[in-house]
Amino acid sequence: MKYRLALYLMLWLWIGMDAQILKKPLPDKLVVLTFDDAPASQYSIVAPLLRQYGFGATFFVCEFPPNYSDSTLYMTWRQIKQLDQMGFEIANHTRTHPNVTKLNKTGFEKELSYIENTCDSLGITTPRNFAYPGYGLNSGVLVFLEDKGYVFARAGGSRPYDPQVDHPFLIPSWASDATNEKEILKALGQAKDGKITVLTFHGVPDIEHPWVTTPPELFENYLKYLDQNGYTVIALRDLERYIDVREAKKRIAPDLNRPLKN
Repeated sequence: MKYRLALYLMLWLWIGMDAQILKKPLPDKLVVLTFDDAPASQYSIVAPLLRQYGFGATFFVCEFPPNYSDSTLYMTWRQIKQLDQMGFEIANHTRTHPNVTKLNKTGFEKELSYIENTCDSLGITTPRNFAYPGYGLNSGVLVFLEDKGYVFARAGGSRPYDPQVDHPFLIPSWASDATNEKEILKALGQAKDGKITVLTFHGVPDIEHPWVTTPPELFENYLKYLDQNGYTVIALRDLERYIDVREAKKRIAPDLNRPLKN
């Protein structure tokens, strides 16, 4: 009897914690699409396809050195503003794509503030979410993000996001390239039982960084698959519909030992 009561108590506590972190139950087949580094193809190819399928997405923008000013390689800020006007999320990937673990607080905030201030000057919705350049992170960076008022931060790790286990600043994702179609399709199958699949894309194609390119035909095949199989495809910011971020940050200790790099 005591053993059974203990089990009931543990179950009650677990359900109570879930109810606090989750505003409502997570549906199966919930997918977040994210795009890094602001290559030009995200405007010319990705955005029109996303609009065709009615999918949400987050674009983590930066001014990738040294060739950011080459508009054949990277989006202009005018184009980034148009993405915002289309309803996509514009989020922060720092100005210069540094290894943020090597920055002090002043240097990190300078990188974030440049993107924030540029968005503000152009009437782009203020970024509230972040992605780690090169998936580099440490505990200090998490503190800096909290001090700046950020909500979510996306990492790597090639595993699904469990809002009851993963801290909001340590959201894992899979990264697409030209060679891992089977891995990405398998990842989509893991969006169930309270877990969310987050995908990271770069250029479609990515001319300057071909090792992270996704061919346009393959990308469109992913969108067709998501559409035909009844997935809900959202931006990172839309997770706030489901997750009480403040409560999650209270209850979940950041675990930097879990896989966080792609």
